[in-house]
Amino acid sequence: MKYFATLFVFLTVCLHAQKISVAIKGDISKPVTVTGEDLKKYPLHEVKSIDILNHKMEFKKNLKNLKGVLLKDVLSQVSFNAPTPKELSTFYLVCMAEDGYKAVYSWNELFNTEAGDRIMLITSNNGTPAYGTKEGITLITPGDRATGRRYVKNLSEIIIKKAD
Repeated sequence: MKYFATLFVFLTVCLHAQKISVAIKGDISKPVTVTGEDLKKYPLHEVKSIDILNHKMEFKKNLKNLKGVLLKDVLSQVSFNAPTPKELSTFYLVCMAEDGYKAVYSWNELFNTEAGDRIMLITSNNGTPAYGTKEGITLITPGDRATGRRYVKNLSEIIIKKAD
């Protein structure tokens, strides 16, 4: 009986892991779905500790021992619908959680500033893989002052748009 219980838990975790994905769509040549398994192919980055602060700069919680991949690395596989490199400056990304919460980044912010070197999709939180947490794949921006404003839990899609 103990064997079957262990097997059930293992299979449940594996099936849930396969469901974790982020759809990338919008003003790009071809929509892409990035799975938890796909994220393992990118260079891993770490954040030892980050306080999540709301818009009033009030402490909400602390996250420790985070591992993840850079958002710009994931987006490197996406072809933006930009006839010239100059037009890339007109793109922005809407990062949306399963519950509808949204955070916005500009193309320049990700690819043309130091901020882009820290904006991460968290794949492991304090040793627990994203698929093993209620927050799933999480997006954080460690350089923000009010870190909670762009702390997107259960990231489900990234919609790429071009400003008019």
